[in-house]
Order: sequence, then structure tokens, then C-alpha cells
Amino acid sequence: MSVMKVIEIMADSDKSWEDATKNAVSHAAKSIKHIKSAFVQSQSVVVKDGGVSSFRVNVKITFEVK
Repeated sequence: MSVMKVIEIMADSDKSWEDATKNAVSHAAKSIKHIKSAFVQSQSVVVKDGGVSSFRVNVKITFEVK
């Protein structure tokens, strides 16, 4: 049996939601080991001057506690 923990991270990117998700996982991996999954809970965009200026995601990161 494994003990898992879930944290929530908000991240953004000026390219895409996929890139924002990669940024969230990459940032979490700097201080957390044994990441098992990432679940994108929500997506949004920032609109500036009538266009999309950045993509945002709210990601739940699941990792194993050893």
C-alpha cells in the first residue's frame, strides 16, 4: 500500500494550456519527488486588448509519500 498526497498548483504560459501544465509539473518537481500524476482541474485565459495574452491552469499534483 502506498501513501499519496495531492497538492494544488496554479500555473500560466503565454503559449498554451499544455505548456502551462508542463510548467506546473516542472515547478512542482523542483521540490517534490515521486510525482505520479497531474490532473488539470480548470483552465482559463487572460484577455488583453481583445486577445488572449496568457493561458492559466489549476493542476492537482499527486505524489507518493515515502
